[in-house]
Amino acid sequence: MRTDNTIPNSIIFNRSHFTDIELLELYKALIKPRLIEEKMLILLRQGKISKWFSGIGQEAISVGVTTALKDDDYVLPMHRNLGVLTSRKVPLYKLFSQWQGKKSGFTKGRDRSFHFGVKEHKIIGMISHLGPQLGVANGIALANMLKKNTGIAVVFSGDGGTSEGDFHEALNVAAVWDLPVLFCVENNGYGLSTPSSQQFKCENIADKGIGYGMESHIIDGNNILEVYAKVNKIAEDVRKNPRPVLLEFKTFRMRGHEEASGTKYVPKELLNEWSLKDPVENFTAFLQKEKILTLENELQIKNEFTKEINEHLKMAFNEEETSSTIEKELADVYKKTIYTETKPQVKTTNIRFIDAISQGLKQSMERFGDMVIMGQDIAEYGGVFKITEGFLEKFGADRVRNTPICESGIIEVAYGLSICGLKSVVELQFSDFVTSGFNPIINLLAKSYYRWNQNSDIVLRMPCGAGVGAGPFHSQTNEAWFTKTPGLKVVYPAFPYDAKGLLATSIEDENPVLFFEHKALYRSVYQEVPDSYYTIPFGEAAVLNEGNDISIITYGAGVHWALNEVEKHQISADIIDLRTLQPLDTETIYNSVKKTGRALILQEDTIFGGIASDISALITENCFKYLDAPIKRVGSLETPIPFAKNLEDMFLPKNRLYAEIIELLNY
Repeated sequence: MRTDNTIPNSIIFNRSHFTDIELLELYKALIKPRLIEEKMLILLRQGKISKWFSGIGQEAISVGVTTALKDDDYVLPMHRNLGVLTSRKVPLYKLFSQWQGKKSGFTKGRDRSFHFGVKEHKIIGMISHLGPQLGVANGIALANMLKKNTGIAVVFSGDGGTSEGDFHEALNVAAVWDLPVLFCVENNGYGLSTPSSQQFKCENIADKGIGYGMESHIIDGNNILEVYAKVNKIAEDVRKNPRPVLLEFKTFRMRGHEEASGTKYVPKELLNEWSLKDPVENFTAFLQKEKILTLENELQIKNEFTKEINEHLKMAFNEEETSSTIEKELADVYKKTIYTETKPQVKTTNIRFIDAISQGLKQSMERFGDMVIMGQDIAEYGGVFKITEGFLEKFGADRVRNTPICESGIIEVAYGLSICGLKSVVELQFSDFVTSGFNPIINLLAKSYYRWNQNSDIVLRMPCGAGVGAGPFHSQTNEAWFTKTPGLKVVYPAFPYDAKGLLATSIEDENPVLFFEHKALYRSVYQEVPDSYYTIPFGEAAVLNEGNDISIITYGAGVHWALNEVEKHQISADIIDLRTLQPLDTETIYNSVKKTGRALILQEDTIFGGIASDISALITENCFKYLDAPIKRVGSLETPIPFAKNLEDMFLPKNRLYAEIIELLNY
């Protein structure tokens, strides 16, 4: 506690428009996270918590920003933003339970630190990859615009996080769409041990706003009054004139990236200089000088907070350890979606695979009046495959949104929409391009419900597959990247009827679904398809042909290859079209294999690491005694997909399929 009233010249507090009561409330909001942090550092040394990312010296930013907002504005904090949580009055015992992995925490012991959200307080936590948080704020801001409210989204990043591609994508999307987002960058001098001079070349992070045509400001992050006043003014203006604003807060990280890393890499004179700019000590001294805060009053406030902290810590420490069961853990990977299967009406039309997808998408847009479709060239142009042709005129530019070329940033927007209760469909122009959005799919969408009960009501449309001479960057069938990841559902229809019904189910489902559409089937496969809206349950394979000698298990284009060979050569075979790969209909597979005694699994993907390997293992584990021959996997060559037709034909397994079937039958 300071006993003098000296204030370093570097911080000048302007109390205009602040009453004594408001200044005192800001002090309380500022001192509370500092006292909690000091207690956490003690507990860390005692081994009672496992890790701590300290925000000491940066509290004025979290507190000033949050208190300047309305309670229904979403805030997306990072590791060092404890002041966001305390300013929103999140119960301390729940925070302490979270940090100890206890039952009352926000993630049921499944995650640590600040990797959680508190929806009732409009707080959305981070993932360790940092950058995706920025794009999520865009999605929340877009939802605010679509709902025509005046809410804004406020998202935090460190200076190191601005080096990530997500930063560029998020700011660019926000600027192009005029989204009401405040991008708050805490420039604290270091990204772990890497100084800012090695992170970016421009003098100020705020300068980056120029490249996006974005308004930006530099704010003294250690001056609580400047932070509050400027953010409050900017936020109110953004409500009236929606747009993104980049805010750079100059501050310093006084402790290590996390406590174990220390600060040996920081020049001592730099630490000494910034220690004189401590936001808590300086504001305390200012209030004492203004006769607003007495030493007696200061002590009383600290004692009250210390008592609250200790009481809530006791509650957390006395709480039982998190317990669960295997059944409960598995049940929490996906949100249980309650929907009744919609049967189709009788009237049908003979249409192509591509028409069925377009029709299903259009009817879902009609069914869910706030659903949003996003993707490159999907609006006026109608998409590269013309699936959304005419959608712009029918549903409007708010719901049919052309996007910049930034798969990661748009998938993050979709997650933000889901947080606000809106469904979305994102078209990946080609499934190959999903690699540019891999991180948010695998680490955000897939894990979100399991981690903190926030579902991802998102469908990613994935035009895929070879056979059209598109070469190695437009022809992959990459479903195995996602069937491996718990939390994602993977759908892969082979016929127009299934494509329409399964797409409707995918959109109704409240979990993230990757919907694979084989490009070679788009205009080559026709079928009678009901004109009305209907759904097809997930996890139900279709037995397209029945026989006694062999079970051919496949999906996508492989279904048509198998049907062709069986019909051409009069083979007695069960042909199973899986339709959905996650969830997988193992019962139909096992029943068939037990009947025929022989199993061939056909996939277009390359063999090693593909889903055929897992299906083979499942059959071995569950049907071994029924097998009359080894299980055979058939797939493409272990090479990238070539462009030239003769090379592509050699790559694909369809011309080798008959020989593989005969070899298995003759075993």
